[in-house]
Amino acid sequence: MQRKEQKKSSVESEVLGRSGAVGKGDDMQARSEIQFKVGDKAVYPAQGVAEVVNIEEKDIAGNRQRFYVLRILDTDRKIMVPVTNASAVGLRNVISEVEIREIFDILRERTIGFDTQTWNRRYRGFMDKIKTGSIYDVAEVLRDLYRLKTDKQLSFGERRMLDTARSLIVKEIAISRNQTEEQVKTEIEAIFMAN
Repeated sequence: MQRKEQKKSSVESEVLGRSGAVGKGDDMQARSEIQFKVGDKAVYPAQGVAEVVNIEEKDIAGNRQRFYVLRILDTDRKIMVPVTNASAVGLRNVISEVEIREIFDILRERTIGFDTQTWNRRYRGFMDKIKTGSIYDVAEVLRDLYRLKTDKQLSFGERRMLDTARSLIVKEIAISRNQTEEQVKTEIEAIFMAN
């Protein structure tokens, strides 16, 4: 998804953490207490890779709480997440090389579970998967939409979601491997072309 229109809101800040998408509990991405420090990279569900730019203490309803202040790398948007709720909202570490190989295996699979449904039902299912924060769910969305577009024309919303899923995966792998996004895009395209 192109996020140029969101760049305008680079100073906007949100306090998140009281509700949010909770992942499905993938083995590799267990939701245990994760501690980040300033400068660490983390992944926020449906937003992508962020940098922890600060850890602040604030009084909320008479209680002193610590917050991670995250800057989403793609949009420069700032998000505040309570340290105690970081796992519950799906904040997680950037994926490892083992997880990248698992993602590539998912992309190679030929299964499409949504092809007989209407576009809006598929769209809701895909959006639910993206909101989980699980990179594996995002990989399934990318795979299914990429395969689906070879059979039929995607709706505008599905095309945007395909771009979003691709962007989330490409950026995270690029940061994890210290590669350019172009290198990762080329590798992903090669996977789809080979199948």
